[in-house]
Amino acid sequence: MKNARVLLLLLLIGITLIMVAAPLLQHDPAVIHNEASSREVLVINLTGSVDPGTYSMVKADLAGLSNSSVRAVIININAGSGMLNSALEIDKCINSTENSGIKVYAYIGPDASAVNAGSYVAMDTDGIYMAKGSSIGRARPYIIGGSQGEENSDTLRMGNTMSALASSHGRNGTYAMEMVTDNTVYDSSAALADNVANGKSQSLSGFIAEMGLSSYSIHYREESVYENFLGFLGSPFTAGLLILTGIIAVFFDLYHGTVVLSVLGVALIILGIVGAALIDASIIGLILLLLAGILIFVEFETNHGVALLLGLISGIAGVYFLGSSYGTNNPGYSPDPYGEGFYLTSIAIILLGILMVVYISRILKSQIREHYTGIESLIGHSAEVKTDMGTDGKGFVAIEGVQWRALNIGVPVNRNDRVIIIERRGLTLIVKKI
Repeated sequence: MKNARVLLLLLLIGITLIMVAAPLLQHDPAVIHNEASSREVLVINLTGSVDPGTYSMVKADLAGLSNSSVRAVIININAGSGMLNSALEIDKCINSTENSGIKVYAYIGPDASAVNAGSYVAMDTDGIYMAKGSSIGRARPYIIGGSQGEENSDTLRMGNTMSALASSHGRNGTYAMEMVTDNTVYDSSAALADNVANGKSQSLSGFIAEMGLSSYSIHYREESVYENFLGFLGSPFTAGLLILTGIIAVFFDLYHGTVVLSVLGVALIILGIVGAALIDASIIGLILLLLAGILIFVEFETNHGVALLLGLISGIAGVYFLGSSYGTNNPGYSPDPYGEGFYLTSIAIILLGILMVVYISRILKSQIREHYTGIESLIGHSAEVKTDMGTDGKGFVAIEGVQWRALNIGVPVNRNDRVIIIERRGLTLIVKKI
């Protein structure tokens, strides 16, 4: 047990060091040097999902920029989903940059889109420029587990937010609001005609030239390994599954007799909690995941099957509600994130349950194996001690290579001693020294 505590302590220290050192893994932006000017143009490539990793990248890039060294920022957007909270946090970074006197533009390239959460980022820039085949809009929010009334209220609130973003930058707030309330999507021509966008440009390099920025050094920025990792953790699917898997791994180790699964389980739980914090997870989801862990523990003790079934249902519900707005300031997602990903996560949880059944069955079979050779039970037979146990102390014994949790009621015993089995309580053997 002492070694186990040392290993767990080292694990916690290691994870802390990783989280602190991870930003050092970020790649430096690619740079195109131009001797014509010491000022630069920063191009941030925002692609895929708007998530905590995206916010981390934009926040790091825009923090402390000076208009004496940066001429403009261009956010090259091709984003179609994500968390509204992350998008609104990115907008705060954009506002701070604009207030420092640096122009921030959104460019949506050929066949690219700034829709759903991505549209809120684009709408908060000084100028939106779109290529042929691009689109913007379709920004209706989705509240996980919310009623129709709550979703309508949030839709109106986010519609007013979109309208305000557009109006503050000289664009049509009414048409921008319809991107939320009516889920309207605009192509480049319609967006320009309705004053939702500011202009057209068929390529990023062409846009840079048209804005008179070609003479400046161009810095390109992509999400780093660390930021992609944050985006991976910042998902209710990932966070919930990591927490649940970690709990099961720790319980497995109660009957495995090693510390390996406990270390792995604790690591997974910590990563899951970090992910839950990144998305401002709902307390309801966390409570349901905790309940799932309790029910799984009960199943290990009783092996009746009912607790396992209820635990799996609670775990799936916990993952579902982890991203809800209950008890948080999370305004929701755009669009509904609970499609294929949620079903795959549910299947993964069910597979974990099947693994538990197989594991526990293997332990029980070791108990009745001798029954088929004429011996009625393990009671009265000997086992090898695997861990030191004092009087009324707990530890592990081995029977035919399978380790069992044991309670010693006799005199203290040491590793490799032989004990006799006098009783079985669930999956725990009551033993005393021979």
